[in-house]
Amino acid sequence: MDLKRAIIDLMPGPLVRTFAAPYISGKGIASGVAKADELHAKLGISSTVDLLAEEVFSREDVEATVQVYLRMVEALKDRPFASISLKPTSLGINESEEYCQANLRRIVSAAAVHGMHITLDMEDRNFTDVTLRMFKAIRDEFDNFGIVLQSRLFRTSEDIKNLHAKRCKVRICIGIYKEPADVALQEKPDMKDKLFEHVQLLLQHGHYPEIATHDEPLVRRCMAHLDQQGVAKDAYEFQMLLGVPRADLQQEIVKRGQIMRLYVPFAEDWKYAVHYLKRRLAANPAMALMVMKNMFGS
Repeated sequence: MDLKRAIIDLMPGPLVRTFAAPYISGKGIASGVAKADELHAKLGISSTVDLLAEEVFSREDVEATVQVYLRMVEALKDRPFASISLKPTSLGINESEEYCQANLRRIVSAAAVHGMHITLDMEDRNFTDVTLRMFKAIRDEFDNFGIVLQSRLFRTSEDIKNLHAKRCKVRICIGIYKEPADVALQEKPDMKDKLFEHVQLLLQHGHYPEIATHDEPLVRRCMAHLDQQGVAKDAYEFQMLLGVPRADLQQEIVKRGQIMRLYVPFAEDWKYAVHYLKRRLAANPAMALMVMKNMFGS
């Protein structure tokens, strides 16, 4: 463990909760629904709502997680501006691919009844192949299912080329998992350049990029290029995390007539919110400064 991560892990829970406040909608499904409603009504911003949870191993815990997601579908079903994200490690992948895929299908099929979009999150490199297999199998049957790809991984260009014959919504991001040099880029500027390339590659292969970055120069680079190429503004969208101070840029995107979507997490237990923020801070310590700016209005 490096020094940066060790220091973050030693931060007391109450302090982390203070930092977490702008990033977390609150406790329970109702907090996620309320935040999604607020963002849409006040700012015209869409949401992808996510349950913060740790890696799950027992069938009892997996089933409890599935039930939370099914309740989320019911709570959000009349909101076309809201979608849901899922994690394989919360839904049974540690038991088997077959079991996890069955649980994913339960949630995706319930959401499909209401035309609600579901995104399958991508975790570290050890889960990339199995996540893509499960995605492709379920995408064969359901059109409301998307995936996440990470621009830092060397393999991502080939994964895009082999993704699916159907048009897919793909959240393209740098990714928060620190991967070794033999499988991934190590420098952030290189990752950002690759993300820009991946946006173009996704469009070339008929997919819908969900451009997930807080880097304003990268957002503007994508905007300028896609405008120059005459790409329709409903052929892609931008995504960011709740709490990151990018309000002006977000409103500019909304006024362009595009979807601006925020990742809106909630916790059933505050310990998961603490764990979430520690992971985010370890991946990007500059986020602490962003939170301080939010807290003090500077």
